[in-house]
Amino acid sequence: MEDKRVEACYKQVFDRIDELLGKDKTIIIAIDGKCGSGKSYLAELLAKIYDCNVFHMDDYFLPLEMKTNERLAEPGGNVHYERFKEEVLEPLCENRTVIYRPYLCGAWRFDEPRSVEPKRLNIIEGSYSMHPFLRGAYDLTIYLELEEEEQIKRIAQRNGENLQQFLSLWIPLENKYFSELNIKGLSDIALDTTRLFN
Repeated sequence: MEDKRVEACYKQVFDRIDELLGKDKTIIIAIDGKCGSGKSYLAELLAKIYDCNVFHMDDYFLPLEMKTNERLAEPGGNVHYERFKEEVLEPLCENRTVIYRPYLCGAWRFDEPRSVEPKRLNIIEGSYSMHPFLRGAYDLTIYLELEEEEQIKRIAQRNGENLQQFLSLWIPLENKYFSELNIKGLSDIALDTTRLFN
């Protein structure tokens, strides 16, 4: 493990995954949480440790034609959760090949289809992954959070040119989803990563 703090922070995640892998079934895990909390980092870390697939909710950005006021007013409506369930979760639950089309939000179009063979362990990473429409498929749900000051610092480092858009649009949409749908309260594991990388 690259850092003892990382190992200590995520120990209960590793323990739960090891326990789940002792069962003879396909395992699907969701990692949801605030922007900048380390969802992608944790998914990449798990992919280094375990033989698993990783699917990203960012590939299911809501297409432009679906961005109505009604849809965006819906908690968690900023992701194409219907397509994610159909293209990813249903095949995984049935142990079928996943064929999905990432949505390129900057270009406002679908990318070429990608094919992924199912594995025993499958990680779903990203905001809105614990949407009620999807939640029933998961064997383990993980929620990551961090303090606001650290969140702004991390987003500025990662997406500096888009920081204002995060502050005025993406973070408020996420926070509405987290609070109105009680995402943290419904998660199996909730972790604060504020001091993980300091």
